[in-house]
Amino acid sequence: MIEINNLHKNFGRKEVLRGVNLKIEPGETIVIIGRSGCGKSVLIKHIVGLLVPDKGYVKVEDKIVNELNTKELYELRRKFGFLFQGAALFDSMTVEENVALPLIESFNNYTLKEVRKIVEEKLELVGLSGVLNLKPAELSGGMKKRVGLARALVTNPSYILYDEPTTGLDPIMSDSIDQLIKELAEKLNVTSVVVTHDMYSVKNVAKKVAMMNDGIIYFIGKPEELLNSKDKVIMDFIRRTEV
Repeated sequence: MIEINNLHKNFGRKEVLRGVNLKIEPGETIVIIGRSGCGKSVLIKHIVGLLVPDKGYVKVEDKIVNELNTKELYELRRKFGFLFQGAALFDSMTVEENVALPLIESFNNYTLKEVRKIVEEKLELVGLSGVLNLKPAELSGGMKKRVGLARALVTNPSYILYDEPTTGLDPIMSDSIDQLIKELAEKLNVTSVVVTHDMYSVKNVAKKVAMMNDGIIYFIGKPEELLNSKDKVIMDFIRRTEV
């Protein structure tokens, strides 16, 4: 389980997180929403120890992340897959090299043949084949996202963090990525945390949704509870994001 307790984070005089409390159960798919700049991405960076809180803590599997030493933090991060907003592929590398990178960095007991087999399996899992030797410049936006997701899966993580997975994609491709997130959660029984401002993703993917506002978790519940809420802050957010 991931437990976030009274999490605070300032950047200079700007108070981004003002006491975030959230529990994410094993195997759960939770979508975190909120307007731009509300602290969504800052929050998930704390989960993997990329940022250190000013106050409070994040606990993963009963370990407080900011109390881990370098070796322990490295071991914890091996349990996470991370799909970055822009896929974050290396332009000079082929698809195969991009997907294999975490495997090569984390484990040194695989042969090149074994690495290729694992890469091919993960690409097939995200609906891609025959693209091993292509460069990112030869891929569409949706294909880049899928390659990024294959890379996130290559170490068989227990948790997958998605940072704005449908940003920059057309509605059809966005639906395709949403469906893929849902299918992977069911097939692999991973804990999925999806950060987005896309209300269509909330409807398509979420089992539980948390809305951030003004540095705290403003709402947490089922998607239908959010969509039927009469709260002005929630209604204003939904109306603006669905325009």
